[in-house]
Amino acid sequence: MPQVQTTLRSGVLPFGRDCIKNKQPLSSLHEGWTEEGVTKDLKPIMSELNKEVVDLVWGKPSGGGVSTSIFRRWSQGFVFSEHEQTALKQFEGGPCAVIAPVQAFLLKNILFNRESSTWRQMSEEEQKMALCSTLSEILESACASPSTGFCFVTWAKGQSPHTSTLSKTQTQSQTQDMPRPESSQSPQEQQPTALAAEDLGFEQFHSVLHKRTVLSVSDLREEVLSLYQSWRGCCGVLLFLYSVILTKGIENIRNEIQDPSEPLIDPIHGHGSQSLVNLLITGHAVSNVWDGDRECSGMKLHGIHKQASVGFLTLMESLRYCKVGTFLKSPKFPIWILGSETHLSVFFTKEMSLVGPESPSEQARRVFQSFDPEDNGFIPESLLEDVMKALDLVSEPEYVSLVKNKLDPESLGIILLGPFLLEFFPDQDSGIPDSFPIYHYNGLKQSNHKERVEYVEGTALVLGFEDPMVRTDDTPVKRCLQTKWPYIELLWATNLSPSMN
Repeated sequence: MPQVQTTLRSGVLPFGRDCIKNKQPLSSLHEGWTEEGVTKDLKPIMSELNKEVVDLVWGKPSGGGVSTSIFRRWSQGFVFSEHEQTALKQFEGGPCAVIAPVQAFLLKNILFNRESSTWRQMSEEEQKMALCSTLSEILESACASPSTGFCFVTWAKGQSPHTSTLSKTQTQSQTQDMPRPESSQSPQEQQPTALAAEDLGFEQFHSVLHKRTVLSVSDLREEVLSLYQSWRGCCGVLLFLYSVILTKGIENIRNEIQDPSEPLIDPIHGHGSQSLVNLLITGHAVSNVWDGDRECSGMKLHGIHKQASVGFLTLMESLRYCKVGTFLKSPKFPIWILGSETHLSVFFTKEMSLVGPESPSEQARRVFQSFDPEDNGFIPESLLEDVMKALDLVSEPEYVSLVKNKLDPESLGIILLGPFLLEFFPDQDSGIPDSFPIYHYNGLKQSNHKERVEYVEGTALVLGFEDPMVRTDDTPVKRCLQTKWPYIELLWATNLSPSMN
């Protein structure tokens, strides 16, 4: 595993010796942005740290800048669906890069850490505790070094969009559209919405933020709880994202991203990068999804270095654009973030046997494929001895020669994966049941039936090498899941297959 840089030049704040919490403003980020989002020369009043945060997240767009519509799409908070008490809503495209990972960890904590059989029902207090526990877990995972503490980006005192004193320079039209102070709102009016205070622009947002730093895990959890209303309210997703970034450390993130000039959020289309998704899933902002590091033309390309708690599968693998490694494909819990060309959703089940210890045949498949980086389904026969040695199989030259003749009777010079597995690991029971209940989550309300954000229930059938007796429709969800279970079939409770977009 590569050594993570722990000396942060700009990723965290200095601490006072006698204080636990350190509060400093994110001073005048708006000085470098026009109302349309076009970058100007950043004035000296802005600290280098604040400029680096904006550059890392949004890049240095030339010409168009960060549009008002993209910032508005990212300005929602973490809001639970009124139709599914354990599901988060996403109101527009873009923030799925944060919301889907948070939903995946939220489900992990609800399904496997909560003592309740009614996992789809939660009171408001239970929602608060579950969400805050999840956010704390992700922040803790992102922390590069315990000695640097955990950083929170929050509203400056009295500057929340829910107050009427957001800015002295706020225009009259903005003031008329702003929510009334919380004290004058009814409980129903105080419920956060996706685009609360939608007149809050990019520069305005960055001018009213403060940083806080806490030193211990107990203080981290306490602080996350105390900020619950901020997470739920306007820009809660961005406040959390900025907190993760500064907790990780800007320099650490740059050292892990393959192309440091690539922003975490595309300023043109508003989509989150793979580095952002990996940061939230694993705590490391690497740009690739394979296992370990790889050399390419003398350049080291960073991948995933340990088993993740929740997994990741992508439709792009079915199109042979990439190959997800075992550490993401076989996580600790049976929950997978699914990536399409434009969106992230979540597939999950309570069947823990799906993520049990790696069977000998699964290990053999993984090792074989490590010698087949292009995923051809075969290796040159010259590599057979290396594969057998890596699997602790008998690898005496005479025996290897016999195996070559058996697996390559036509002397084509290649060894196919299927015959290799059948030769050494025949009829191995993977321990996976023939069928099990499954669920699919898509936070975008327009991607759900009647725009109700609810889980879609179904049954999965995982068959063997033989032709399946049941063959279901070829859908994006099925093609994505087949990158892990080649012979999976899906039977959904509804007439329509769930959407990945």
